[in-house]
Amino acid sequence: MTSISCCVVLSSEQQLRLRAGVGDWDVRFQDPAEVSDCPVIFGNPEPDVVTGNPALRWMQLESVGFGEYADLDLTRPNGMVQITNLASFFADPVAETALAGILALGRSIDRLAVLQQRAEWVGDPLREDLRLLKGANVLLFGYGAINRRVAELLGPFGCRIDHLASGWTDDALDTALADADILIAAAPDTPKTRGLFDQPLLARMKPGAVFCNFGRGSLVDEAALADALEAGQLGGAVIDVTEDEPLPVDHAFWRCPNTIVTQHSAGGTADELDRKIDVFLANLARHQNSEPLEGLVDFAKGY
Repeated sequence: MTSISCCVVLSSEQQLRLRAGVGDWDVRFQDPAEVSDCPVIFGNPEPDVVTGNPALRWMQLESVGFGEYADLDLTRPNGMVQITNLASFFADPVAETALAGILALGRSIDRLAVLQQRAEWVGDPLREDLRLLKGANVLLFGYGAINRRVAELLGPFGCRIDHLASGWTDDALDTALADADILIAAAPDTPKTRGLFDQPLLARMKPGAVFCNFGRGSLVDEAALADALEAGQLGGAVIDVTEDEPLPVDHAFWRCPNTIVTQHSAGGTADELDRKIDVFLANLARHQNSEPLEGLVDFAKGY
């Protein structure tokens, strides 16, 4: 019997559903570090589990990111290990979180929530700080599934939308930044994007602009972004991903003005695990039938 190592934490009901869906395959839910002979892995094990499994043929990640596996030797006597991720899986929830964060900042919902906790009425003076999304210039940095969905959601607001995909140039980025009221970064971690938004680049942004990061924490010089927010150079930020997670208690982002930290929860939904099982089972059927897998990672491109 062929075995699957499941590294995803599932409820007993979800485990039963997974077992029912894999047919004759044996599913092992024990510590993945103890499994070295399963040709299929579902989940994100430690890298040494991957390198220590000579039988591995295919691994379905429960994430989009795969950086911890990028430098591993994936060659096996019978071919390369295939790794698939959840490309486009989080597009809807992340895009809705981005929209919610932008609207919350523009309409001071974050500030109003704090005032409500304090039972503190401010009233009319709040109005002078409120902004409209309607007609805003929005720059989408990275144009994968997330930002394409963001563009769809922004349509009814009459925003002017510009986007930069993987082939962007420095001149194009400089021009777009100078005009953007809102920047939404949803790009992968690659050598080209790593540390891109540093102090000089952030200084080229339009004064009062809002910076949103839903890609990778590595895209941003966090100290430079915090300084720009503290100085009022930027009008606000919505930050889902950071270099260190959990975000340290002494990190500046906790105290930056007009900043919403969504704690890498943007992709979450109540049925997230069930939908991940659906993706795995669909790809397992393709694997069994020697069909091309969905979400196959291209390590050369970095996504």
